[in-house]
Amino acid sequence: MTLVIDASVAALWVLPQPGSERAAALRSQDRLIAPTLVAAEIGSALWKAARRGDLSRADALAALDVALRHFDVLVPLEEQRARALELAIDLQHPIYDCFYLALAARERCPYITADKRLLKVGAKLKAIDLRAL
Repeated sequence: MTLVIDASVAALWVLPQPGSERAAALRSQDRLIAPTLVAAEIGSALWKAARRGDLSRADALAALDVALRHFDVLVPLEEQRARALELAIDLQHPIYDCFYLALAARERCPYITADKRLLKVGAKLKAIDLRAL
């Protein structure tokens, strides 16, 4: 099965915390996809961990590579930019998350997130299978 995985889930693959085991179990799925934005968002989570002293610079760099290797496809943002903006405007929600929503709609596959705010907003969308981690 194809799944859209966002950075809130993918970061748990390399930053152990509650939910990491459930996130790791998703890696056994047939096909994991995300917009290329996921690299920046995972990188941001790793930067925060390094800034707090939880990771060394070298470990943060390695963790980004490890996390990204689990994706089968990273879809260029340009392919979803118009639909993501439409969703952002309609939902009154930041466009970053809407790139994932647009991809899930296009691929007609579930979108898995650990973002509680997004789950609440996304509940308005009947055509997108948005699931909590």
